[in-house]
Amino acid sequence: MKTTFYAAAPLLALALLTNQSMAQSDLNVPKPPAAKRAAKRTTVHGETLVDDYFWLREKGNPEVLAYLEAENAYAAAMMKPTEAFQAALYREMLGRIKETDLGVPYREGDYFYYTRTEQGKSYPIYCRKKGSLAAPEEVTLDLNELARGHKFFALGAYTVSADGRLLAYSSDTTGYRQYTLQVKNLETGQMLPDRVEKTTSVVWATDNKTLFYVAEDQAKRPHRLYRHLLGRAEDELVYEEKDELYRLGAGRTRSKGYILIVSASSTTSEVRYLAAGRPAEAPKLLRPRADGHEYYADHHGEHFYIWTNDRGKNFRLISAPVADPRPENWKEVIAHRPGVMLEGVSCFADHYVAFEREDGLPKMRVTEIRGGESHYIQFPEPVYSAFAAANPEFATAKLRYSYQSFVTPGSVYDYDMKTRQRELLKQTPVLGGYDPAQYASERVYATAADGTRVPVSLVYRKELKRDGARPLLLYGYGSYGHSIPVSFSSSRLSLLDRGVIYALAHIRGGGDLGKDWHDRGKMAVKRNTFTDFIAAAEHLIKEKYTAKDRLVIEGGSAGGLLVGAVTNLRPDLFKAVIAQVPFVDVVNTMLDTSLPLTVQEYLEWGNPNVKAEYEYIKSYSPYDNIAAKAYPNMLVRVSLNDSQVPYWEGAKYVARLRATKTDQNLLLLQSNLAAGHGGASGRYDALKETAFNYAFILSQLGITK
Repeated sequence: MKTTFYAAAPLLALALLTNQSMAQSDLNVPKPPAAKRAAKRTTVHGETLVDDYFWLREKGNPEVLAYLEAENAYAAAMMKPTEAFQAALYREMLGRIKETDLGVPYREGDYFYYTRTEQGKSYPIYCRKKGSLAAPEEVTLDLNELARGHKFFALGAYTVSADGRLLAYSSDTTGYRQYTLQVKNLETGQMLPDRVEKTTSVVWATDNKTLFYVAEDQAKRPHRLYRHLLGRAEDELVYEEKDELYRLGAGRTRSKGYILIVSASSTTSEVRYLAAGRPAEAPKLLRPRADGHEYYADHHGEHFYIWTNDRGKNFRLISAPVADPRPENWKEVIAHRPGVMLEGVSCFADHYVAFEREDGLPKMRVTEIRGGESHYIQFPEPVYSAFAAANPEFATAKLRYSYQSFVTPGSVYDYDMKTRQRELLKQTPVLGGYDPAQYASERVYATAADGTRVPVSLVYRKELKRDGARPLLLYGYGSYGHSIPVSFSSSRLSLLDRGVIYALAHIRGGGDLGKDWHDRGKMAVKRNTFTDFIAAAEHLIKEKYTAKDRLVIEGGSAGGLLVGAVTNLRPDLFKAVIAQVPFVDVVNTMLDTSLPLTVQEYLEWGNPNVKAEYEYIKSYSPYDNIAAKAYPNMLVRVSLNDSQVPYWEGAKYVARLRATKTDQNLLLLQSNLAAGHGGASGRYDALKETAFNYAFILSQLGITK
């Protein structure tokens, strides 16, 4: 079949990008690809939808690959003037990384486990030492060797049997997040014949020969738990989750006593438990599911510790006897608090740690189980992230946690829960003379149209003069109740050191201010997510952190939906947009139940088979609301093997946008043809992708070196 798009013109020497947009009418600018139109009509609730670019879903069609390659060639041509800048940014970012480095070892059983990296190698090497850090090193997995011959590699499960002899691990070599489970004998280095495709959770029983794993269905929904005996060909089905709204997962408690099987939708959960020492038994139900009731559990001695939303959205903590965990035997440990989200609980021999979130900040509450005395771990900065690190040991007074902020590199601490003393084990080195004293972070609040205060976290070089002249990159997500962490990035210094302010908007739909914050930004009030983001942008302009012609926005996945929606709503507000693996074709995707995630996400976006929900989704879906008007400069990035947001969403979006918009601003589609949702898997390739993005951002802001 003859293709009907234009091949990208040969790479030409273009004038270097400045804050003036590159007009595509210039004589020396290559012509962008124009995707063919092949109308597909779908009738929904009496309305006929016309999709001219549905054909781009045909992954096996040579025309599709040719179109993506043409778009890549066009993007390369338009970005050619920045090639030297990209290379300089790459060298700069790489120069801050200690390429040969050692992770912090953690103890599990008789061994200390750790990872290390070597200069020139893209992936970490997994190692251990028996009994002491002075013992000889054993390499358990060298991901560089496993990745040999593959353009992509990702490690999934990594779990060692209780006797330390066998390693169960899973890997993906396409980016589709389809993991293959294998077992390695760590004493001999030999691979066992046991091999299972399409697995997610993997858990050892204490007998060192029984593995439990969760398998996916055709729509990539984890739905079945199997019991596997090493060397046996047939696996036994233990539990099947038949409701398409639910996903299945499994894990083992730190106490090593129980395997917990969790079946959960986005609003309801149910837990089963199985004694790890009696793997042949059937799991027992902790409490039957009830619509809207979420609960999760950990184990300590004769009790389960359960955090539940039965008396409030932000969860409370109860204990229940293992012998009879019925609700009538529940005893409240921490009451529900409207302003504090209880995100999880971890049990140790003498303490439990409650992970909370208040006013958008994470907190760790340590409680002595016997006496009941509680205290909070103190953190020094106004804006930060803190979360549990590797803590496999149960009988310890040490809590290992990770801490970082916009200005403090990732830091691993051991915190003594008895003495309240902390020890810094390692802070990620930043080479090249990084001085945190040169940077400042703060949190400001924008006011949404309905009066809601929306937190925005900022970082910048200290010599800030608020006169509107500073460029600013505003990032957002705002879905699934996820809280985007305030994290350190040595690569981001390449923006900050060129005067760019970085801002993170904690908008509704995320979980930054608790469960209610999520509920106020999903389903029939999803538009709050978009208007919160616009309010954040307008606040930063009003307070003279930046100006419209200095403001770039970025989002990925559901954050790509965000930037697509706000660009439709307020294209005048932004200089440029980066949409990473964007979920922009919302109506078509949510109508297709054969796609991964679709049915489970009815509870996040709505079910378009219901007319009112269809109409609301259609009112904001970025693909369906492209209009004949001017749009900002845009870079859209997709991955061919993405299982979460298929490549065609961004490709269709660009095709329709290019055919519809009235401006001459830059519109680029960059496709990674050998990766999945997270982009390139190797650290060097990932840095090159970042350098490309940064060159786009900075060139749009008139910064060219």
